[in-house]
Amino acid sequence: MTGQDVGELLRRTGLRSTAQRRAVLAALRGRPHASAADLEERIARSGPEGSSAGLSRQGLYNVLEDLTRVHLVRRIEPAGSPTRFELRVGDNHHHLVCRTCGRIEDVDCAVGAAPCLDPVQDSGFTVDEAEVTWWGRCADCRRASERPV
Repeated sequence: MTGQDVGELLRRTGLRSTAQRRAVLAALRGRPHASAADLEERIARSGPEGSSAGLSRQGLYNVLEDLTRVHLVRRIEPAGSPTRFELRVGDNHHHLVCRTCGRIEDVDCAVGAAPCLDPVQDSGFTVDEAEVTWWGRCADCRRASERPV
């Protein structure tokens, strides 16, 4: 996606196309499940594009909030882990989280349509989304624990 495409995408959501927003979206590209600290480091290392963004830590959180609000970015909050952000939005997918290394993988929803699960009792809520997180150990961590010492 080019800078022009990103700018147009931002404008279609009602957001101004600022250097800060473009820098955050660029930093998320190819980096699913990034924490704010990951993004801050990636933007700082990105050279001229990142330095021109002039993005403080609070500014980064403000941009992430804006992008999440207009559904360009999805926020996930695995227990015991910092909040993570991803560009994969609107497809009702779920996550696998490794208890050992914290690796997170996307899992497509078996049902497809949201919500993919219905609560036994909805207490009057109109349910429009279900978030599923499976916890376990990834293959690398499982293999590492099985190696003889």
